[in-house]
Amino acid sequence: MVSKLQILFIFIFSLILLPFILLADFDSLPAELSAHKAFAAPIEKVVREPVSFADLAEKWSPTVVNISTTTIVKGRADSPFGNDMPSQRFFGRDDLFRKFFEEAPEREFKQRSLGSGFIISSDGYIFTNNHVVEKADKIKVKLAGGKEYDAEVKGKDPTTDIALIKIKPEGSLPVVEFGDSDKLRIGEWVFAIGNPFGLEHTVTAGIVSAKGRVIGSGPYDNFIQTDASINPGNSGGPLFNMEGRVIGINTAIVAQGNGIGFAIPINTAKSILADLKTKGSVTRGWLGISIQDITEDIAENMKLKDMKGALVGHIFEGDPADKAGIKTGDIIVEIAGKKIQDSHELMRIVAALTVGEKITVKILRDGKEKTLSVTAGERKDEKEIARKGKTREYYGMAVQEITPDMAKHLGLTEKGGVIISQVRDGSPADDAGLKIQDIILQINKVRIPSMKDFQSEIKKQSQEGTILLLIKRGEMSFFVTLKKGAVK
Repeated sequence: MVSKLQILFIFIFSLILLPFILLADFDSLPAELSAHKAFAAPIEKVVREPVSFADLAEKWSPTVVNISTTTIVKGRADSPFGNDMPSQRFFGRDDLFRKFFEEAPEREFKQRSLGSGFIISSDGYIFTNNHVVEKADKIKVKLAGGKEYDAEVKGKDPTTDIALIKIKPEGSLPVVEFGDSDKLRIGEWVFAIGNPFGLEHTVTAGIVSAKGRVIGSGPYDNFIQTDASINPGNSGGPLFNMEGRVIGINTAIVAQGNGIGFAIPINTAKSILADLKTKGSVTRGWLGISIQDITEDIAENMKLKDMKGALVGHIFEGDPADKAGIKTGDIIVEIAGKKIQDSHELMRIVAALTVGEKITVKILRDGKEKTLSVTAGERKDEKEIARKGKTREYYGMAVQEITPDMAKHLGLTEKGGVIISQVRDGSPADDAGLKIQDIILQINKVRIPSMKDFQSEIKKQSQEGTILLLIKRGEMSFFVTLKKGAVK
């Protein structure tokens, strides 16, 4: 049994050791002991999801509006029987009832749709999607408090699907604050406010799932992907970050998809706001080239180190690139100090250029880097030219020399080349994406002015590998690689 004297001794000894224990340097302990000092390390703060979006939603909901549109369309009433005409079922002919409905006078019908928007100035300017107001004859804007105003379109840009509309409020309106969408990070919390299915001021939350998404809606696709619920009616509404600043305009959803929505970066909208306000449309930069991505086959054929950059397929005569000395087959690797990863990135950068702005363009030509100076022009609408031809087959494509009469009939300005009139399903030409009415201008960078030249060059390429073709389609030119095989 422990005596009272022993207990007193242990207590006094513990008091003596206590200061040394408290002041001990655990970092100087042996590894096998210091490994167990985790309890002494400071606890890192773990950032979890927001406790509540309530304060943010309450503050910024008044800046979000409901947009309803009415469009007048003309047409005839459809048959109540659809395509199953009673005259056909009972009399073996359908002309009696069909003629009645076809000759009926046209009527006016009203189509209504809903969308969202957000106030960007106290005097009534509002951002929304172009597709929300594009064909509307009448636009109504309903504020959070229930007040309604007629609105007019001040500017629209179908290419980016952004529109600027204006109401005339009785007083000063609450406005949103813009964020910087370039600084947005994947995984950040965001929330949307809008009118899905007409349910006013619905708040949904989620995270940024991805950035820079290309979904095929236009040449300047650069969407923010989010899993915050976005539904029909959310279009044109704001996507907020956790500072309460707008970083996107909710625009698109994936059909039959859950948790996948897309928003236009607010920096895109900010960059065209001045044009929309003053001119009603957007002026974009233009170099006068058609470009394409570099595939693995093209990189191998052209002996490139990687697939970065944009390959120039066509130069428009007299336009900025032509004047600067850029040529077909050049690879643009840098423009205005920005590295180019692919053709889509180049298009976005060029579109943002100011008309008349002088920039430097770095290109690769035959493996050597060159720096050229280019003055940006103004982008204009493109036109497509219809073409047709006859048959003579190579690699599953039928080709024919372009005669002067054919060139005149088709409105062609190119001198030389052969035209594709047929592409056989499953052939090497089909696999390469070639189409009827494409014109072959070059084979492995050798110009093809005639059918004879085409036959001579195409027959040289009988080994394993690929053939690099320069194709003209409409007013655009681009490169494709054709897998080699037996010449037919």
